[in-house]
Amino acid sequence: MAKKFTGIVASDKSNKTIIVSIPVRKTHPLYRKQYTVTNRFAAHDEKNEAKVGDSVEIIETRPISATKRFKLVKVLEKAALNEDDKKTINETEVEV
Repeated sequence: MAKKFTGIVASDKSNKTIIVSIPVRKTHPLYRKQYTVTNRFAAHDEKNEAKVGDSVEIIETRPISATKRFKLVKVLEKAALNEDDKKTINETEVEV
């Protein structure tokens, strides 16, 4: 059975590749203190549809490249617009 993970897109700079960050809370066996471990996976995004901050679901697949072992299943939730996107939208409205 292939592994499925849900995480946040940390980078979309490469063509057809996204970096998905998956945080996991763990408890130290001796001190019982909780801490966060973050795993980062490279995933194949055929249509370049995922952007930074989006919540996505990825699934394990055959090796696609030297680092890619996962592919994007679906974008669960789009990220809110960041400041750069808002500036771009405002600039295009002024030009029209």
